[in-house]
Amino acid sequence: MSEWKEIIDPDLQSTVTGDIAVGLDLGSRTGKGVLLAGGKLYTAITPTGVYMQETADKLLDKLLKQSKVARDDIAYIVGTGYGRIALNFGGTGHKIVTEISCHAMGSHYLNAKVRSIVDIGGQDSKAIRVDPASGKVVEFIMNDKCAAGTGRFLEKVAHLLDLTLEQLGNEALNADAPADVSSQCVVFAESEVISLKAKGVSAANIAAGIHLATARRVRNLVNRIGLEPDLVFSGGVSNNPGMTKALEELLGHPISRVKLDTIYAGALGAAVFAQKAASSSEAELADFALLKAK
Repeated sequence: MSEWKEIIDPDLQSTVTGDIAVGLDLGSRTGKGVLLAGGKLYTAITPTGVYMQETADKLLDKLLKQSKVARDDIAYIVGTGYGRIALNFGGTGHKIVTEISCHAMGSHYLNAKVRSIVDIGGQDSKAIRVDPASGKVVEFIMNDKCAAGTGRFLEKVAHLLDLTLEQLGNEALNADAPADVSSQCVVFAESEVISLKAKGVSAANIAAGIHLATARRVRNLVNRIGLEPDLVFSGGVSNNPGMTKALEELLGHPISRVKLDTIYAGALGAAVFAQKAASSSEAELADFALLKAK
């Protein structure tokens, strides 16, 4: 729990209303939640289960327990992410919005100048360009056909190196000669890792090489829509210091340091949309509904 004024960009604080709003981002690996109430910003996280509604309900229960807010006091809920289609919250006003729009809006509220976003999740990666005047998506491109450049790929490599996913990123920072991992295919990259281990290459150098190879895939996405400062790194992999370092090296641009763990960027964006929906007119709500398709 934090004061939202400590987190939201000062240029956008006047747009935050007093409505109690919830954003739920159901990713392929983890579910994240943000609740805005009484000048506070609450967060919750849990592994994504088989049933998305159960995951959403668990997140909501965590947020309500932290905040002491009653369920009936929630003005609006917005769901986003991998499992958003399945969500239902009964009599509480609710909508679904794509994760592209929510990551853009969440990143915008953390840094009002953001123009570019790299979002790396468990099963896909995205490059997004944002209009800094509104936080709306200008253009995006997604890799969801191949595990390369995703958290799932890094998880598999960590297993091959007998490391946890959390250890993998830190290990990469200890490299003195990053290994050359040239394969763009997950299967072949795994074979390269096994071969490098057999040759006695250190885990740190293999880890660094894998992060650079993964970052190259992401750079290809960014290059197709163009990189404009400021740059925000969101999604579950944004907590990986090895990936942050690799992206900054390959993109040649620093990643903005913001005041909220950007694993929650999508959930924050959903909570912002929930506040907007709670205070919108019918005409504005109709326009808001169009965001589902963007």
